[in-house]
Amino acid sequence: MLKDLLKTTEEHMRGVVETARREFMAVRTGRANPAILERVVVEYYGVPTPLNQVSNIIAPEPRMLVVQPWEKNMLGPIEKAILNADLGLTPTNDGYVIRIVIPPLTEERRRELVKLVRKEAEEKRVAVRNARREANEKIKGMQKAGEITEDQEKKALEDVQKLTDKYIEEIDKLLETKEREIMEV
Repeated sequence: MLKDLLKTTEEHMRGVVETARREFMAVRTGRANPAILERVVVEYYGVPTPLNQVSNIIAPEPRMLVVQPWEKNMLGPIEKAILNADLGLTPTNDGYVIRIVIPPLTEERRRELVKLVRKEAEEKRVAVRNARREANEKIKGMQKAGEITEDQEKKALEDVQKLTDKYIEEIDKLLETKEREIMEV
């Protein structure tokens, strides 16, 4: 029972870190990364569809993305969707593919992005701590109900704290890497 609780808690914390990793990838750094367009949704025959399901997205150069739709008639809707996504990107359509030049970030914009990423990291740390709190409450409840001994409770609480420390450290490493990426000129 305790093993299941610890396993569930760890899976939750790992999920929080994975979410942070995905969200950090979507933050623009001045370098072309197809993940920037992950949230773009295109009208595909009347159905809102993620951009990566109607086209190939590649980064042939450090400051350029190329979107190649699988159907030529999708060029217009894709271009419109990228503009509407409010990413600060301007797509150009040559009749075959859409090119997006990634403009260099200003110092002010870099600082804003760092603030945004720090806020996101703090939210993820809070989510990890909430998972710890929930697990600790369950462990204490098990001890009160006589399902586990005090020694087992103490050991389980320590294990939950180790998990918490491990995953918060991972979030901090992701944050540090992303900050360095954003501030890199």
